[in-house]
Amino acid sequence: MDKSERREGAGRVRRCIATGEVQPEAGLIRFVADPDGWVFPDPAARAPGRGVWVTSTREAVSLAVKKGAFSRGLKREAKPREDLMDRIVEGLRLRCLNQLSIARKAGEIVLGNDQVASALRTAKPAWRIEASDGSPDGRGKLDGLSLAWGGVPTAGCFTGMEMGMALGRDVVIHAILMPGRLADSWTTDIRRLAGFIPLVPDDWPRDSTYI
Repeated sequence: MDKSERREGAGRVRRCIATGEVQPEAGLIRFVADPDGWVFPDPAARAPGRGVWVTSTREAVSLAVKKGAFSRGLKREAKPREDLMDRIVEGLRLRCLNQLSIARKAGEIVLGNDQVASALRTAKPAWRIEASDGSPDGRGKLDGLSLAWGGVPTAGCFTGMEMGMALGRDVVIHAILMPGRLADSWTTDIRRLAGFIPLVPDDWPRDSTYI
């Protein structure tokens, strides 16, 4: 077992090389170095070789770079690229979009304003996914239905075209992800992503609609 890995009950925990804090793996990101020593994020945690773990926030990654923690943890010269943050965001965004595609094939996602509205009247979803470039009027009706459940966790960090590409349509503006195993996986990665970018645009209302 790697020194950064420990068991806590039935779950796996890791030690952040930046802060030294031990926490559930879901709250961290794995990093590896290529043969030339460049550091890359490994959000799937499947790359071969030695890896290190960092809490999934900009602050923790910046601290790891400042402290030279990647080289110490990887036990070799490790060089973080200037665009490391961008690579982290890109990797996590791609994972989230891929999981939406899997959820569509599994029948665990509902698309379209009317269909989403109908589903919201029936049960509380795990997540709402709203296109970042959708109209406020389109979201307004769904906001009211979400409030009936005390708010619904909402992601608004993908464009309608990005959602459409993931979900097999030209454009998708409104979607909900139903509770289940796939929603749990999505939650892990979207929460990781939230450590680096806002999940909803700054000009969206900040109230109990989006939790």
